[in-house]
Amino acid sequence: MTELERMGQAAKDAELILALLHTDTKNRALLAISEKLLKEKDALLEANRKDTEAARADGRTSAFIDRLTLTEERIQGIAEGVREVAALPDPVGDILSEDVRPNGLRIVKKRVPIGVVGMIFESRPNVVFDAAVLSLKAGNCSILRGGKEAINSNICSERIMREALLETGLPADCIQLVKDTSRASSEELMNLTAYLDVLIPRGGAGLIRSVAKNSRVPVIVTGEGICHVYIDAAADLAMGARILENAKNSRPSVCNAAECVLIHKSVLEAFLREALPLLAGKNVELRTDEQAYSALKKLTDSGGIPYSGRIVPACSEDWDTEFLDYILAVRTVDSVEEAMAFIRAHGTMHSECIVTKDPSAAEKFLSGVDAACVYLNASTRFTDGGEFGMGAEIGISTQKLHVRGPVGLPALTSTKTLVYGEGQVR
Repeated sequence: MTELERMGQAAKDAELILALLHTDTKNRALLAISEKLLKEKDALLEANRKDTEAARADGRTSAFIDRLTLTEERIQGIAEGVREVAALPDPVGDILSEDVRPNGLRIVKKRVPIGVVGMIFESRPNVVFDAAVLSLKAGNCSILRGGKEAINSNICSERIMREALLETGLPADCIQLVKDTSRASSEELMNLTAYLDVLIPRGGAGLIRSVAKNSRVPVIVTGEGICHVYIDAAADLAMGARILENAKNSRPSVCNAAECVLIHKSVLEAFLREALPLLAGKNVELRTDEQAYSALKKLTDSGGIPYSGRIVPACSEDWDTEFLDYILAVRTVDSVEEAMAFIRAHGTMHSECIVTKDPSAAEKFLSGVDAACVYLNASTRFTDGGEFGMGAEIGISTQKLHVRGPVGLPALTSTKTLVYGEGQVR
């Protein structure tokens, strides 16, 4: 038996206990995790320091290091997120439907745990807590495999959670971390069909596509976010500039950050005049089509708007790239229909935004754009379980089956049909 098979068997054994736990017991365990995390924050910060120092020595980008870094404030946020999950209603046992058939059989459909949830993720150390505590609240065991860049942080996080589980009388194997970060462990996890009930990838496009293509375990596809902000001819341009600045600059390393702005040709120069001073705050590199390039050069060379970020012509790959950095693709369009067609061709069905005061254009965009979340006059950065009032989430699903959008507690359950009879036969 391999190490991963041993972990899978341990998770299956713990699953039998976890599936029958009362909500109060699960909540006590979650609160214990939150409390222990705060007590052990110095140990976690020290472990994370080793990871960030290694990333700097490796020449990683500032955006990557930001994604990897834990601070006291971020740890406080993780602990608060765990408490919020404890406060959420428990979906396990919810009755979804009930019917009595003509023959007297009572048919009841209810929510039940999925069982054992696997997750493959990259460099965000908060994901360990998000995945583990949501799985636990939904009655699932979790087997988590992070990237090598955050291995010290992840090992410390697993220890904190497992010790908290033991202190509340639950099996530590409800939460397990795969410490082998080689490609081999990832490939084995994708084939662990005897033990895993679902596998969730969270990270860059390459990881997500690899898991979706190669996994024999059922997959919930999450994460890849080539998100667009479309500035319509009838947009409030100052509002649009603020929305774009937030969607791009507030945290470019996350999947709900904007990677491309589409601008109606009639407001191209006027909008860029509004947006440039805001984007300049982070020296955003602009990769543009010909029309936008000419307008930007006019504004910066002779229009009196200083801009310290690079402005370069886009190549074809830029329209299909999740930059996860202070880089923004800029495209000019002739209509809302062209913007929608461009999103259909280059988006990843994650989060898309239209800025407009025209009700007709807004309705056309909201109804016609195929994405998990579609926004009118608001930043794509709100695509988040916490912001949607769902508590923490494991990721943003960009597929259509089972779950779409933030993967919160209900998405981590399955259903069971209970049939109550009094001797009926067919």
